[in-house]
Amino acid sequence: MFTTKVLRQAVAHAERTPSIRFIGKRTIPASVDHSPQPHPASPTNSLPDSFTKSAHSTFSAYRDHAQQFGPLRKTIKADAGIGGAAGSHLGPVTPPKGVFFDRNDLPTRFHRQPLTAAEIEAIETGGAALFV
Repeated sequence: MFTTKVLRQAVAHAERTPSIRFIGKRTIPASVDHSPQPHPASPTNSLPDSFTKSAHSTFSAYRDHAQQFGPLRKTIKADAGIGGAAGSHLGPVTPPKGVFFDRNDLPTRFHRQPLTAAEIEAIETGGAALFV
């Protein structure tokens, strides 16, 4: 009946030893290079020209110009707060040339392929219908 209470008291008075042991002292690196680097598996070992020539050298610079269903940086006004401006005052929502907000805006060859009845049956039965 009081087993839990007794166990909790025993644990509270016992000296706890962590299971994980860290090697060495925890230190924060003195200098960390946050400059953009190409991915190690990149075939060209270089950043794209559009990335290096753009004004978006940092994430905050990118965030100021990013669009997600409209310009992001213009949505909050200091005097009006969130939602203080009408949507028509935020600017155009159309994406720039070559940028698509949705997969359905791409050419039809990039659309999702419809599932066949056999594929739906296989999904619903967990594949069991394939071995009957």
